[in-house]
Order: sequence, then C-alpha cells, then structure tokens
Amino acid sequence: MKNTITHLTDGITVIDAHYADQGIACIYIVVQASKVMLIETGTSYSVAYVLAALDELKLTPDDVDYVIPTHIHLDHAAGAGHLLDLCLQAQLVIHPRGATHMINPEKLEAGTMAVYGEEKYRKLYGALKPIEEQRVIIAEDEFELDFNGRQLRFLDTPGHALHHFCIYDLLSHGIFTGDTFGVAYKQLASSNSEFIFASTTPVHFDPDALLESIDKIISLQPKYIYLTHFGMIKPTKKIVSQLIQSIKAFVAIAKEEKYSIQGRVKRIEKKLMLYLLEQYHKTQGHASLAEAKKLLQMDCHLNAQGLDIWLKRLAKKREA
Repeated sequence: MKNTITHLTDGITVIDAHYADQGIACIYIVVQASKVMLIETGTSYSVAYVLAALDELKLTPDDVDYVIPTHIHLDHAAGAGHLLDLCLQAQLVIHPRGATHMINPEKLEAGTMAVYGEEKYRKLYGALKPIEEQRVIIAEDEFELDFNGRQLRFLDTPGHALHHFCIYDLLSHGIFTGDTFGVAYKQLASSNSEFIFASTTPVHFDPDALLESIDKIISLQPKYIYLTHFGMIKPTKKIVSQLIQSIKAFVAIAKEEKYSIQGRVKRIEKKLMLYLLEQYHKTQGHASLAEAKKLLQMDCHLNAQGLDIWLKRLAKKREA
C-alpha cells in the first residue's frame, strides 16, 4: 500500500484518498496539541490510508476528536461511518442539510447507486455506514469550533452543493474549501501556476450562489486554500480569475444547448473538454494534452450532468 503524505504548515498533513486514481482527491489530517481533526474522509477504501498516516505521525484513532466532510458527496464523505467506528472518541461535524444522510445513509447510497450502477458504486465507494445521532455536531453558517485552542469557523457555501460548508482555520489563515473553490490537479500544474476550474457536478449547481460563495471565501483574504482536488494552493488574483472565468464559460456552454435536450449531456461534455484543453494548453502545463484529456474525462462527464440538471431547473422555472 503506497501512502503519499505531504506535511504542510501549522500541523496540517495531506494524504491521497486514492479515489478513482492517485492525485484525484485528498484528506487533511490536522494535529493540534496531539489531538487530530480529519477534514474529508474519502471512501471506505481510504480508511486504511488514514490509519497508516496516523501511525506514521505516531498517533492513533483514539487521538481523533473530529471527522469533518465538507459535504456529503461520496468522494468526500463515504468513509465517515467507517472512521467513526474506529475513532471512538470522535464526533462528526456536518452541514445541517447533510446530517440526516450521515445518520441514515440508505437514501444517499440508493441515489448514488442509481446513477453509477451497483457494480461501479461498490468499486468506487464500497459501502456506507450509519453514524449515531449523538455523535453528530451540526455546523450552521458562522458556527465556531474550538479545537484544542485552535479556532475554526464554518461558512455555508452553496453553489456546488446545498449541503456544503467551508472551514476557515484561523491559525493557518487558510480555508478548507471542498469543491466550492474548484479543482486544481497537481498533474496539470505548470512551473508557475495551477490549472483550476469549477466543479458543477450533480445535483445542486447554482452559478450565482457559487460566485457568491467564492466571494465569501476571498473576502476573508486567506493565505492558503486547501482543495480536496487537490492539495494546498495560494489564491492569487490569477487563480481566482481563472476559476470565475471557468464558471462563466461552463454556463455559456450549457446555455448554448438549453433548447436541445436529446443527447445534451454528451454535447456539453464534448464542449467542456474542448474548452478545458484549450485553457490548459495556454498554461503550458507539464502534462501532455493526451494526459490532460484522460485526467479530465471524469470531471467533464460529471460537470456536464450537473449542468444538464441545472438547465432542467431553469426550464421548470420558465414554465411555472
């Protein structure tokens, strides 16, 4: 089992969740006065990597105080119940819209299985485990958590998902942004910049809300952004501009297809890929265009599905 561990600043360690492939999703281990907070959980298969990383840090599951998925999409939260079973002192901190699904994950599992099919679902995520209600802390907007003297502020950040919060760590002056601040795979970085784009995966994409959430994050003037996909970046003006431009471009691509429903997801997916490859080519990233295309395939497919659902919601509003 290969475990990739990177030590960041202020007691923060990032490990690969090994979701779908290496370098796609990560988990943050935050250590404060010999106690642990896990931000994101990956899938049920990620648990072994968390345990190995804790052991390397000379810590145990009993040192874990909090397990915190930024939202309940399963690349972020499928391992939560498994970790709570092992980390007996830990509590789950979750967005109010996600709590019910963590306590009783049957509908969440069934809904995801309906999208992927059972075989692919099991391969990607394994199985979900319920979490006892008394071990769940619900974090509303502006909720503050004292983690052994380390202050964390939770920010409601819809746009990617209605059940999404970001976590402002006042010690490192960084924000754990889940999917709200987009995707920036290290494989696509250039020598002087990241390559970043929005995540519009099903089913709650709302461009106006997402732009407002990004504004909320930037207004705090964070020193670091801790992405789930993937790792720490600095929110430079160039990065923020690139992220916002991707949202606007994705919306424009979707709107071009709003009156033609048959085969729409595939057409949007193709246009997203063309757009991202064109933008990537401008950055002079280290990976080849063929490598970039392979890496971006899953994102383009899921983003196209999310944009299609958003178009359907707009159509219903027009008909109402």
